[in-house]
Amino acid sequence: MSVLDQLSSSLQRKDEVPNQELAARIAAAGDRAAVQELIDNLQHKNKAIQQDCIKVLYETGSLNPALVAPHIAALEQLLTSKNNRLQWGAMTALDTVTDLVPDQVYAILGKIIAVADRGSVITKDHAVGILVRLSTHPEYYDDALALLLEQLLKAAPNQLPMYAEQSLPIIRADHKQAFIDILHQRLPDVPRESKINRIQAVIRKARQL
Repeated sequence: MSVLDQLSSSLQRKDEVPNQELAARIAAAGDRAAVQELIDNLQHKNKAIQQDCIKVLYETGSLNPALVAPHIAALEQLLTSKNNRLQWGAMTALDTVTDLVPDQVYAILGKIIAVADRGSVITKDHAVGILVRLSTHPEYYDDALALLLEQLLKAAPNQLPMYAEQSLPIIRADHKQAFIDILHQRLPDVPRESKINRIQAVIRKARQL
């Protein structure tokens, strides 16, 4: 059975379960041909198939990133898609492979940030995830951290606690004050006490670095 025949839309399903199950089978089998078929159909004339394909790709990437890592160029192309679902799906897929191919992701980092700055919440979430992952690689730490701190400065209040928590593990002692200062600066923007408490907890932990 063709990969396309197993997609949610092909099965007349409105839920994502068939796509998730397909991704699990592809990941477990290490099926590179199936991944290539998904890549080839990202430009399919049927929008539902396009969207199912990117869903299966990033779900596969989360389980077996080595299968998706060779397709950075195709994912990069989708970052500027007018279809928002493809755009944030591509960013999600890039997030899953950054640890494997940091050099290739770093090479398109300018586009990633430009897209994130005008993109949806999910697009921004995964751009931050990419920056955090890049920061674990010494050769990219300084650039990725600088961009990550910029994201914290302009993050939506609802997202800020999550971004702060994600960032904390990669903050070094010599950068902790800049990190703490940004979080203090942003606290008045955060309306909910529960989110303020989360940020304050991050600040306390950062002071111990």
